[in-house]
Amino acid sequence: MSARVLIVAATKAEADAADRIAVPDDTSFSILVTGVGTVATTWAIAKWISSNPGPDLAINIGLAGSYGKNIYPGDVVMPVTDCFADAGIETSEGFRTLAEAGLEDPDRFPFSKGRIVAVNRFVRKADGIVKPVAAITVNTASGSAATIERLRKKYDPDIETMEGAAFFYVCSMADVPFIALRAVSNIVEPRNRDKWEIRLALDNLSLKLKEILVKHD
Repeated sequence: MSARVLIVAATKAEADAADRIAVPDDTSFSILVTGVGTVATTWAIAKWISSNPGPDLAINIGLAGSYGKNIYPGDVVMPVTDCFADAGIETSEGFRTLAEAGLEDPDRFPFSKGRIVAVNRFVRKADGIVKPVAAITVNTASGSAATIERLRKKYDPDIETMEGAAFFYVCSMADVPFIALRAVSNIVEPRNRDKWEIRLALDNLSLKLKEILVKHD
């Protein structure tokens, strides 16, 4: 049975990880480059879904920063929970999420305890191929010790991206089955581009994406 797959990436460089693999005979896929960040991602995916037949599966691919926990540059992981980690308010006692501030219900769909969870048969099948992790999404990539420590204490994340939760949110609201694959390009630390492994991460992302596509049905 043929399947329609939507590949979503923030940048062309990340999307190229999908462009260079052979598509299984029973699969057709479209590639959507959204632009960086939650706003661009939300708009682009929502517009695409409203203008095209619904895909059988949406896959978010791209780079990520790792908070450690035995996840290293070049590793490819699968976020299974995500959240908008810097959406909230600052008080004299520190940062409060929107839910903690009483501005939203932490269990209102698609949230569960303030997080969006990926639960479907595609995630379950991919579990044996890539490591499932907890992600956070930020509007400003973390690059200072103070910010990194605050996010680590607040959310205990495995990885950080700038689009993941937006992808989770739109797909959940549109009832589109989805998974996310993120290749680690760097450790989340005071910013040091000299230590990033972007090419290694993208090469490994392409390999894992091919494996997922072969086994998705």
